[in-house]
This record gives sequence, C-alpha cells and structure tokens, in this order.
Amino acid sequence: MRHASDIALIAVDVQPDFMPGGALACHEGDAVVAPIAALLAARRYRTVVATQDWHPPGHASFASSHPDRAPFETIELHGAPQVLWPDHCIQGSAGAQLDPRIDWSPADLILRKGSDPQVDSYSGFRENHGPGGARPSTGLAGWLRERGIAEVHVCGLARDYCVLWTAQDAAAAGFRARVLWPLTRPVTPEGDVPTRAALAAAGIAIDGD
Repeated sequence: MRHASDIALIAVDVQPDFMPGGALACHEGDAVVAPIAALLAARRYRTVVATQDWHPPGHASFASSHPDRAPFETIELHGAPQVLWPDHCIQGSAGAQLDPRIDWSPADLILRKGSDPQVDSYSGFRENHGPGGARPSTGLAGWLRERGIAEVHVCGLARDYCVLWTAQDAAAAGFRARVLWPLTRPVTPEGDVPTRAALAAAGIAIDGD
C-alpha cells in the first residue's frame, strides 16, 4: 500500500562505514539494509531522500584532527559539544558510498552532508553549530515543501545521532515526523533510552513500539 503523496521517506546515512567492520560501526547496523531495500523496492513513498555523510580528510569532527584526543571523547567546537569520531565516510572512499546492497534508484534526492571541513552535520536539515553558533540550513526543508510534503518518515543510521537530529529538525521545521524504529540502529544500545525521550519531547512518533 502506498503512503499519501504528502509523506516522504528519509533514509539516513546507510553507508558501509556505519556497518559492522566499518570505520564507525553502529550496533547491528547491517540489520537495516534488507528492510530498507525492501521498502524502497516496494515504492510505497512518492518522495524518497537519502542522506550521505561526505567528509573531507582531516574533518574537524575526527579525533585524528585533535592532538592528544581519542575517538568518542567530547570537546567544544564552535561553542557546542562535539563528539570526536574515528575518521569515516571520507569523500570518494568505498566506506562513504551508499550501501551497494540497496537499489537507490527510487531516491529523488541524494543529500551529501558534512562536507564543510570545520562543521559536522548529523541532520539532513541543518548543519551542526558552525562559527558564530549558527546551524546553516541544507535546503532540504524547502525542497520538501516545494514537493508538497507535510510528513517525513525517518530510518537509517545512527538512531541516536543522525536519525534523531534529522527527525528533531524535521519537527522543528513544521513537518509531522515519525521514526521507523526497527529500521534504525544506534551507535551503542545505551543511547536508546535518551533517544526515545528526546523524540517524545519533540512530539515525534515512533513506529515499532
């Protein structure tokens, strides 16, 4: 059954570097591949967006860019907390490609994010805090509105970071938002409780409960 034409699917960062064995493996990250592939193949959504982490080498969010810092430590960057990550999703690398086990041809837009060397980007809608504290728009909200979209369903990786921030920013931009929980996985399962609380606080529905 197709969804209403004003509902879009956003598949967040389904990339090899977030799969088991990847540079920044999510817990059971590969479990989302088959169901997302099936969802796209069924063409239930008239509008499909895929986001793609796309970092230049030496990105400011990489622990390797900060002497004496280790992956998963948190620093302050541009006045906001920033987790330092292992080098991942380097532009043009195999780990940065959209997962080849999925046929991405139904995607209407592939939105690359995180390409500013000094600013991280979890959300598909806005960059993280940059110089001056602003969170620049990616333009996704306007693109969706021009297509008549009122509601977004979010799946992909990782549910406690990029999925969460994308859903929160969608709600803040005025879209109804729903997270397809079984089609997401976290960096670590310990993030699930605060993630659920943050989604509930933003009025975001959770499928799969």
